[in-house]
Amino acid sequence: MRLVTACMLISSTTSLVANGFQATSPLSVRTSRVSTSSKSVATAPMSATTSSSMSYDEVNKLAFRALQSECKELGLSAVGTTAALRGRLLEHFGLAKEVALEKGAAPAVTPEEIEELCATDGITFCDESDPDFDFKSLLSDVMQKSSVGHWKSATRKLKKLNKQYSTSDRPVPREAYLAVLEACAANRNNGARATEPARKILEDMAESDYEIPTDLANSCVMNSLGEGPGGTHDQCGGIDAALAMVAAVEASPNGSSSLTDATYGRLVSTLANDGAVEEAILVLRFMVVEKLFTPPLGTFADVAKAAAKSDDHAEDVLQVLTYAKAAGYELDNIAAVEAGRDLLASGVIAAEKMDNLALGLRLLTAAAKAEGCAPDSGDDLVASSSAAAQRASTLIHKRAIQQACKDNGWKLAVKLLELMPKRGLTPATSVWRSVVSTCCKNEKSRKATAILMDWITLANEGKADKPPVNVFNTVVNTCEVCGEEDLTVKVLDLMRDTLDTEGNIITFNIALKRLAKTGNIIGCEGILIGMLNEGIEPNVVSYTTVLGACAKTKNAAMASMWLQRMSARNCSPNYHTYNTALAACLDGKLESTFIASKIASEMVDDATFELACGVKGLAKFKSTTPDTYTRFLARELMKQLRENWRSGDIDMALAKSTTRVPLLKLVDLGKELPPEVLSEIQCEIPEEEEDEQSENSEQDYEFSLLAELHKDDHRTAMV
Repeated sequence: MRLVTACMLISSTTSLVANGFQATSPLSVRTSRVSTSSKSVATAPMSATTSSSMSYDEVNKLAFRALQSECKELGLSAVGTTAALRGRLLEHFGLAKEVALEKGAAPAVTPEEIEELCATDGITFCDESDPDFDFKSLLSDVMQKSSVGHWKSATRKLKKLNKQYSTSDRPVPREAYLAVLEACAANRNNGARATEPARKILEDMAESDYEIPTDLANSCVMNSLGEGPGGTHDQCGGIDAALAMVAAVEASPNGSSSLTDATYGRLVSTLANDGAVEEAILVLRFMVVEKLFTPPLGTFADVAKAAAKSDDHAEDVLQVLTYAKAAGYELDNIAAVEAGRDLLASGVIAAEKMDNLALGLRLLTAAAKAEGCAPDSGDDLVASSSAAAQRASTLIHKRAIQQACKDNGWKLAVKLLELMPKRGLTPATSVWRSVVSTCCKNEKSRKATAILMDWITLANEGKADKPPVNVFNTVVNTCEVCGEEDLTVKVLDLMRDTLDTEGNIITFNIALKRLAKTGNIIGCEGILIGMLNEGIEPNVVSYTTVLGACAKTKNAAMASMWLQRMSARNCSPNYHTYNTALAACLDGKLESTFIASKIASEMVDDATFELACGVKGLAKFKSTTPDTYTRFLARELMKQLRENWRSGDIDMALAKSTTRVPLLKLVDLGKELPPEVLSEIQCEIPEEEEDEQSENSEQDYEFSLLAELHKDDHRTAMV
């Protein structure tokens, strides 16, 4: 099997790529032996543009891959040696005569013409010289120059011998080719300067059906490749020359087994480093699938790194990983060596570019399983192998954590977060916050506290930003919900030590909630005084929470007083506030019913104005329109009033005409007002200020905590 056109066709269709590995006939060296089924190592055509007509010099200057490209564009066979490809182009453009002239072909002279020219009357000539003298003399010079390492002179004399004196009956002997080839191959192709003569000799030997020694073939190919542009060395040699040599060797007798895996591997690495990713992958596939070689991990790593640099070749990295597994490597073990880590790191980079989070995490997990990386772990070494690998690993973990939080998978989110520092990755503040919030939503107070403490530890080491106040508030709130009093105090102490603050308004509101749950109205008052002393103005959540303490103890008088204080501080109540105050009046007393009637009257006035003029700001913070729970409380208060007149505490007619009226209005208040009522109301609603929008944003967070973490009694908004 020959790898001839394995890389010749990357710019064409996938079917052409497949054909590069299906041929069985050897690469043809003689033009007469070239067939369209012959295959050989070749690379994708360079970006040559086919001309409608080319001159002899232009064709003669084309390199191996450029010749293949031109032949392919013209519909000619793109398989063969440099001479075969160039001959097809010259013939296509009608330049074959110039080839004959270049070779110095003289006009044919018949024997009769010679006899006529040489005839002399009375004189007879007899040629007793050796007809092979010139051939043997020049051949001797070739061998002598080769023996002393004069490769340039030997090459010129060999070329002259081949063109002027070689015939089908008297070909240049194999020993002459080998002598000059050895001279050219010495000293690493004489610093790659002898690469082109060596390539020509290999092609001539293949054309003459001479077997090429394995060591010479591999030496010539490998030494033709350098680290410069196009695989050159000091602008000599290069990929094109190496590919042409490979094609010639494979076409020679027994050439299919001449080249070693090291030679193919060097060619693959050079192609990859030069940016020819598709060609490198095709040759790599030929090595693994057709030749059944097991290339070193460095070869796979070179191709994978080259592919990972480009977004267009990200998927090619997966193909390289597949070939590595097909060659016998296990991904769980290769991280023990540097080349294996480079291969896995390229896979991680490609996975991030394709947004394949599962693949990226799988490769890092495979690296972690590798033995022999002590004292480090394989996944840490892979993630930190380069800046690109570290960035890709960080982004993969971040996106995976965000997805886990979105799916409410707190266990997965916590596990991924814990892996990040172990892999040398620094979680962003948003990542820490997302995981903490997810744990809090699932009421995992201890886990949330542990994560917060880890965050603080990294922040103290300078490896992360300090947690913001809102994160502490969320954890404190969760600890309160779960009844973890000790953890609550501990988190508050951590906040004070870490941020050097007692917190913000949310922190104080959480503290208010703790006291409100026990009905400690005096304690709540002390918290509000402390807020004012700290320069923090209580908001609607603060006052509503204090009213919750009043509702807990059924203290209607205190509820009414706190509503008045709230208005005095220019803080408008919403329907949560009114509902909580009304709930505080359900103690069965007539005095509480009177207070409830007054509160209901204030709520009706506010709701009527709102229905006529619209709500100022967000409805969930500012609206005073009665909801279902408001109507439930109003009916309960009317039942309480009925019990009051039945017990003789108040006259029934008086109660119905005065105290009950606001309660009935609450129940009957609809979404639309009568026209006569609308005409009496003058609306002057200023636009919402920017600082008020900011306040609404903070209140949104606070109300979300109350709604999500305390669903059992959110009606009173106290817990």
